[in-house]
Order: sequence, then structure tokens, then C-alpha cells
Amino acid sequence: MTAGSGAVTTAETTHIWRAVASATGPADRAAAEEGVRLAYRLAGLPEPETVVWADSPRAGAALVARLTAEGTAGRGVRDAVRTRPWATARRQLFDRLGSDGWAEHWALTGAQLWDGLVMLTERIRTGLIEDLAVTAVASDSATDTPVDEEAAAKAAAAAEQAVRLTLLDAVLGQHDAAWLAAFDGQEGGEALAGIAAVARAAGWWWPYERTAVVCERPVALHLDEAGRLDRGDGPALAFPDGFALYAWRGMPVPAEFLDELTELTPRRIREEENAELRRVMLEHYGYDRYLKESDAAPVQRDETGVLWRLELEGDEPQVMVEVVNSTPEPDGTHRTYWLRVPPRTRTAREGVAWTFGLEEAEYAPMRQT
Repeated sequence: MTAGSGAVTTAETTHIWRAVASATGPADRAAAEEGVRLAYRLAGLPEPETVVWADSPRAGAALVARLTAEGTAGRGVRDAVRTRPWATARRQLFDRLGSDGWAEHWALTGAQLWDGLVMLTERIRTGLIEDLAVTAVASDSATDTPVDEEAAAKAAAAAEQAVRLTLLDAVLGQHDAAWLAAFDGQEGGEALAGIAAVARAAGWWWPYERTAVVCERPVALHLDEAGRLDRGDGPALAFPDGFALYAWRGMPVPAEFLDELTELTPRRIREEENAELRRVMLEHYGYDRYLKESDAAPVQRDETGVLWRLELEGDEPQVMVEVVNSTPEPDGTHRTYWLRVPPRTRTAREGVAWTFGLEEAEYAPMRQT
């Protein structure tokens, strides 16, 4: 791992690892394989006999399941390759910096990446479990024999558990960037040099005694400003073999659902039974447009704006305040904004006050902008 010191270097290092975490495109296979071998050597292990590539975490997990079932990969060595060096590096850094120093260092490094990467990796895990478990059950039940629902449920649970166990052996490659940013250039971090080298060059990987399975990076990654998977016209995350995740502002959606978004109507939105999908439709369509085209009526108005309430079957009401910016635009017009407020809101003034963290009685702006 690279050496460095000082606040500027820490910021630069974190920026570098942020780029690693979000990197897309073909892996640097030669660099990744050398990183794998280095990780084994640093752990005191013989290098793996073979390094096998997979085009996605889905393909990697499926390959690992087959190799371990056949017994050809050998025992898992994740603990030696990743867990122990990580624990040692963390302990050394914590002992040197102390509790307060560690907290400050983490806040400037790993914490900058942590939340987004947790969201992303958990979404990938969920997608893998759903995909591989369903595939396994479908394969086992591909006969003309009548389905026993209880047996099918047990088979589904067993398939899901098998995938989860496979994922426990995974090293997250580029998605370990938060921890690697914290250890980069720090005493003890050199034990993670192999792990870091793989992370810079590839995606998830599985270390076993005789075989390491390494995955390609995504070919596409789309995130919103909050770091959530988000794309309205295709997969938010996609890998070379077609494994993909679809999402709108972090909300998982079916692939075919996105095709509807360009042809939405108020009636189609009202008819959607899934409350979460209906909310996605409303966000894409626009609450203001939906209210106007649904002939909704305002429920209250005062000097701060207009309160609108939209009742949605099977979901909490959507309540919004329509406000007009008192500062004119360059062309002399005044822009209208729609503020989402809690369902309990009863007046426009109360809603506007809530957006400032105030009670209605406390809200007394000297000048509205």
C-alpha cells in the first residue's frame, strides 16, 4: 500500500480509494493475479495453483459453489488472507492513535466511503441470493411432478442458505475500499498489500487453498447524489455476463418496470398495487404534474404557500406544500417548488416550518426567499 502522511495526503488517499470503489470496465487481470499471489504469500500460504476468472459476482459465486462441492478448490483461506491481516492492521493503528485518534482518522478516511459501499454491497448480496437461489430451486424442480409447497419452501430456504455460506468466503475487492483507505500508508498496512492490489485491479474474489476465483468489475455503475443505485433507463449496476441490478433512487425495481416510466399516466399510477413501486412512479412522473393532471384540490392555503394532500391506497398520504420563490429568475418569472412534508401536516405554514426544523409557531421569517 502507498505511504503517506498529513491531512492533505489523507484526503488524496481517500479520493483515490473512492475512485477504486466506483471503477468500471475490464479488470487488470495480470495485476489482480499478482495481488492474489502476494496476499497468499503475506499470509504465509503457498500461492494458489490456479486463478480462475468469472464475469460477475453471480458467476463467481456459482463457480465457487461447484468447485467446493467437487472438493477441487481446497479449504477456504479467507480468514488467513483477509481477516487476520485486517484485524492486525486495525489493532496496530488503534494502539498507535488511541481511541480519539482512531475515530478522527476513520472519519477522514474510511467513513467517507463506508455508507455508500455498505448500501452497494448489501444490494449486490441480495441480488445474488435472489438470483442464484431461484435458479437452484428452478433447476431442482424442472420436472412434471406436482409441486409440494412445503418441500418447495424447504428447498428454497436451503438454496438461499447455501448461497449465503458461499458469500461468507468472498473478499470484496474494490468494494473493500473503505477499510483499505483507512490502512493505506499506515504502519501494519503493508500486510494488506496483496488485498489492496486486487482491489485496485478487480472486483470480488474468493480465496481457497488451491484455487482463487476472481471477478471482473462492473461495466456500468449509476448512483444518485446520496450514493444509491439509481437509473431510470437501464440497469443501475451491470456486469459483463449480463448480471444486473435495477433501481430507482435506491429502490430495487424489476427491469421491465423501467420501460413503463416513459409512458406513465395518472390512471396507471393509481392502479399500481405495490406501494413502493407506485412511489417510484410518482417520483419519476412528478408529484406536481400528478396533482395537476389528477384534478386534485388544495386542502389549505396561507401566505407561505398551498397545502396539497394526495390519498394513496395501501400507503400513507403524500402531502406537499406548493411554494413560490419570492426572488425572481433572470427572466422575471418566479419559480415554483414542491416541498414534501409529513402526512400529519395540516397547514402550508406548518409544512414550510418543518423543512427548517421548526414548529409552526416558531416560524417567522423576516423575508421569504
